[in-house]
Amino acid sequence: MPEHYRPVTSSLRARLLILTFMFVMLVAFVVYFPSIAFFRKDFLEKRLENAEIASLSLEAAENYSVSPELEQRLLNTAGVISVVVRRQERSYLLGGDVRPEEVDAKYDLRQTSLGQLITDALMTLDARGTRAISVVGNSMIPGTRWFEITLDETDLYDELSAHANQIMLLSVIISIFIGILVYLSLHLLVVRPMRNVKDSIVAFRRRPEAVVGQVNSKRRSDEIGLISRELARMQDEVRQSLNQKNRLASLGEAVAKISHDLRNVLATAQLSADALQRVDDPRVQKVSSRLMRAVSRAIALCEGTLKHGKADDPVPEKESVHLAKLLEDVGSSLGLIEADGFDFDIQIDEEFRLYADSEQLYRVFLNLCRNAHQAQGDDGSIAFSAKCDDDGTCHVYVTDKGPGIPEAVQPNLFKAFASATSGGTGLGLATSRDILLAHGGIIELEKTGADGSVFKLCLPAESK
Repeated sequence: MPEHYRPVTSSLRARLLILTFMFVMLVAFVVYFPSIAFFRKDFLEKRLENAEIASLSLEAAENYSVSPELEQRLLNTAGVISVVVRRQERSYLLGGDVRPEEVDAKYDLRQTSLGQLITDALMTLDARGTRAISVVGNSMIPGTRWFEITLDETDLYDELSAHANQIMLLSVIISIFIGILVYLSLHLLVVRPMRNVKDSIVAFRRRPEAVVGQVNSKRRSDEIGLISRELARMQDEVRQSLNQKNRLASLGEAVAKISHDLRNVLATAQLSADALQRVDDPRVQKVSSRLMRAVSRAIALCEGTLKHGKADDPVPEKESVHLAKLLEDVGSSLGLIEADGFDFDIQIDEEFRLYADSEQLYRVFLNLCRNAHQAQGDDGSIAFSAKCDDDGTCHVYVTDKGPGIPEAVQPNLFKAFASATSGGTGLGLATSRDILLAHGGIIELEKTGADGSVFKLCLPAESK
């Protein structure tokens, strides 16, 4: 079924309205049955009181008897057919004795339960006033052993049915009124906000890159407000991730093309470096050796990118690496060791070793040193120190005296493109983090401020 076509009853609003009406009607029915039961009981108790008042005329009359005309008037006034009263000293009778077979049902109001009262009320409505019943009740006069009346159920049925209809009509009106109020309240507080959340999700699914259909619930402090804010935050994060992945995909395609052509260019440069190495000049030998290493690393990186079809680094080929020698190679590649006014201080013992992939670790320190040099200029400094814990974990510290890293950049410092500067791409630190993670280690910003920054690299010990 198409998404835009849905039955009316399938919407949340329609279901809410129907369920609200049903629940309120259920409560009304729970009240309805006890109401008619107690109405019937009150009716019969009033008839018992009237009948007992009528029986008192016999005690005041001579010989405890009245004329037939007065007796009938008393019975009509009480609304009963007959009255039987038995006290300690004597018994009274109004209306003559009614034979048991002339009575359709007998009820005792002295001991009743709610269930029994409801059943008796429903039986009264079902009989439709065609029965004659006898009712036994409690007397208001002390010393009464038995108090019983016989009456026609027609009046009881008429009043009880009228009361039942009124209760039913009132219950329906109340149910509709309360249902509408509850529905409107829930619609404003729940349904409409959830519909906005639904619309936002649907719009985001259709166009995740577009900033449309976001829910604004900053003023709500309840669960729906929290859900709306978290949804908006999640959409922003997913949208940023999609944009970043699209950018990375485009960049990856461009890198693959560039790497293919660059490998051919570097092959020519390698041939030229080989020719330079055959020159006997010591200075040329030193420069050509450095050039050969740089070109070899560049060719290996291009071939790795083309081989894997992406810019991710291959699995590290770990070996024992002299850290001081590796850092000297990094400093020479960047021209920082020979630079006048720049302090490239390696405070690490020459025998200090790390268990890592030397080429990947070279790229990490190359990125860190290049960033530090760009931040400080030609009159800065970079210092290196290292130590190992008792468990063999090695910590390397890279310290510069630059202006520090802005606070706004720090949360996304190791995310691709997030920390890009005017002179960089924002991939260096992200690449360094990935390389360290592949080694089972971490890289983090130890501290930063106006007096410089410190990066800490942690690498696990060599597994035995």
